[in-house]
Amino acid sequence: MTPEEWQAVLLSLRVALVATLVSLPFGILAAMALARWRFPGRQILNGLVHLPLILPPVVTGYLLLLTFGRRGTVGQWLAETGIVFAFNWTGAVLAAAVMAFPLLVRAIRLSLEAVDPGLEAAAGTLGASPLWVFATVTLPMILPGIIAGAVLAFAKAMGEFGATITFVANIPGHTQTLPSAIYALLQVPGGEERAMRLVAIAIAVAMSALLLSEWLSRAIARRVAS
Repeated sequence: MTPEEWQAVLLSLRVALVATLVSLPFGILAAMALARWRFPGRQILNGLVHLPLILPPVVTGYLLLLTFGRRGTVGQWLAETGIVFAFNWTGAVLAAAVMAFPLLVRAIRLSLEAVDPGLEAAAGTLGASPLWVFATVTLPMILPGIIAGAVLAFAKAMGEFGATITFVANIPGHTQTLPSAIYALLQVPGGEERAMRLVAIAIAVAMSALLLSEWLSRAIARRVAS
């Protein structure tokens, strides 16, 4: 593999990992709000969370550019503080996180809805605070769902293309992720062989993440059951 191909692979891994870690606490909070809380605007929040799933990725990328670009409503203010998303690898993280967020929230929400609220209520009657109940009762029981959601988010972030290329373009060494590199190689005569190498790496990373997720989920489920 060429240095440019390795750069694309490493950047994709970096973007996917950071996007997953950054969105994880927000995903847990959003899942808790949708699964347990009742408040005005709950359905609006549900729609906003799942909007990236139904919008074309290019539309999502364009909306990110309008919002977080250097002249965007938020991006202009952030640029004055030294934070730049557009045409930067941090923008690739933002685009990947937005596109993967619905999958993360959905997996965690399903796990929360499967937890018996009576167990949490029993801990509360024994004097535990809501935060302590969540940390000692709820969190261990939904941990397999969190892992499954994190793996889905990581895989989605690794494969994100439309929103990323619209928001941060396809700059080799800066914003060119694995899907963008494959796309670029397919536009060059004779680039099919190099593209296939990257495709093989993408499949290997995805399968490894899936197997690791299954192993961790089973191990945690056995521990919780015991």
